Amino acid sequence: MDLSIGEVAQRSGLSVHALRFYEREGLFANPVRRLSNGRRVYHEEDLEWLAICTKLRSSGMSLAEIRRYIELARQGPGNEHERLELLRRHESRVEAQIRELQDTLEVMRYKVRIYEDHLARGEADRLWNPTHPAAAQGRDD
Repeated sequence: MDLSIGEVAQRSGLSVHALRFYEREGLFANPVRRLSNGRRVYHEEDLEWLAICTKLRSSGMSLAEIRRYIELARQGPGNEHERLELLRRHESRVEAQIRELQDTLEVMRYKVRIYEDHLARGEADRLWNPTHPAAAQGRDD
């Protein structure tokens, strides 16, 4: 079934502008087909690839790495080890990002508990204020 750029935008959650950008950057697994009047034509497999591609982008994979992955896939059989290595490297980076976010979440939870405790005790005025002289005493809230 042929899909228009508007239909792909609606179904993928990407804007028409973003789809054109992906096309210009060579990020589609298959070249975008065009009708004789120049209108872009997409297929279901384009949507499937966009779902993967947007996850790769949102997880921090560079455009160059995505392009490289696509180039390898287009070459067909014989380079699966190289594709796997590219994906493993990215997987390691994503895992590191998740660890960093977990650490950040723990700090945020700690700060939220401090604020909740101070507010519950009616001691919000005792929360750390860098312009207050007591700040120099090393409060940890």
